[in-house]
Amino acid sequence: MAVGGDGCFLIDASGKRYFDGSGGAAVSCLGHSNERVVAAIKAQVERLAFAHTGFFTSEPAEALADLLIAHAPGDLDRVFFVSGGSEAVESAIKLARQYHLERGEGQRRHLIARKQSYHGNTLGALSAGGNAWRRAQFAPLLTEMSHIDACYEYAERREGESLETYGQRTADALETEILRLGPETVMAFIAEPVVGATLGAVPAAPGYFARIREICDKYGVLLILDEVMCGMGRTGHLFACEAEGIAPDILCIAKGLGAGYQPIGAMLCSKAIYDAIAGGSGFFQHGHTYLGHPVAAAAGLAVLQELLDRDLVAQVQARGAYFETALRARFAQHPHVGDIRGRGLFWGIEFVAERDGKTPFDPALGVAGKLKKAAFDEGLVCYPMAGTRDGRQGDHVLLAPPFIASEAELDGALDALGRAVDRVLASV
Repeated sequence: MAVGGDGCFLIDASGKRYFDGSGGAAVSCLGHSNERVVAAIKAQVERLAFAHTGFFTSEPAEALADLLIAHAPGDLDRVFFVSGGSEAVESAIKLARQYHLERGEGQRRHLIARKQSYHGNTLGALSAGGNAWRRAQFAPLLTEMSHIDACYEYAERREGESLETYGQRTADALETEILRLGPETVMAFIAEPVVGATLGAVPAAPGYFARIREICDKYGVLLILDEVMCGMGRTGHLFACEAEGIAPDILCIAKGLGAGYQPIGAMLCSKAIYDAIAGGSGFFQHGHTYLGHPVAAAAGLAVLQELLDRDLVAQVQARGAYFETALRARFAQHPHVGDIRGRGLFWGIEFVAERDGKTPFDPALGVAGKLKKAAFDEGLVCYPMAGTRDGRQGDHVLLAPPFIASEAELDGALDALGRAVDRVLASV
């Protein structure tokens, strides 16, 4: 039972301290005791706890929207606040459909996504996701959507193929699928700029997203980027897509936006999308009770101000470079470490039974689950996941420490992980 938080550490009922090496699920970017955010929440609760958006807007929601748009890439122009990542993705899917309807293209109904992706646990978001394990038992309830291969070069790049060639080949699968479905029937493509929980911090190959953007533009398909886990500074850019030199039509953020202090997510859309609806039916036919919740928005505003005023995105770049070097020094030559990948303070380690053949462990061994327990015993919260390769085979650990972590704290986390890895892999 967690009873307290102190900087980068969580404290249980016995007084034991755990370094939050994954930020929960890449959430707690500011740690657990940020005074500015706590004060903003208290002040907002005393002033106004709730006012339904069917009647009112609120000062913190307007201020947060303005600040996000001031720093957003491309022509993202409007913000729709929700309570988390799944709601943001659901909203994005519905907005894409309504946009095409407003323009008289009601035949556009297909959403294309990627295998081994994760977009949330509500039925629409789960339908878009390609995480086979999460989908399996709910498959009869899911909406039919297309899934192309992820850009996962460690496991899927051909021998002798350059990274750039692999990226172009993988991106071209989107065009193939659009043509198979019929270009006039496809409404959007959704992807994570850096794939989070399902693959373990996998960035795209160079040029991949530039080619994806070209294909979407060619066929009038909206590009939705899911930055729920990788956004808000996590990869060393406020918006993860900035590293790819592109901007989406619709963008989803959540976890780092509230930093765990309040449940909040957001969907951002382009001016063109907003104007199409504003000049058509005049309203987005979608909503939730807690849209733009004043206390959540006040927390999000304080979090974003902390990120900007303290230049924490630049700190993520610096700490990320240090962390990568330390990760590789400690684990790159390990006989059961197949790949280390990531960006900023968002890293994954993929474990294998045999390095040369990139052979995953037998799923029956339960390596990921054992790593989670062993690390926890060592005082480290990390995010291991099974099914990395195909939903069944493969094991990785995701690391997403708070942006405020010191080099000494990061070293301590890697010491704990090293002990856990040695213990578990010696037993299997």
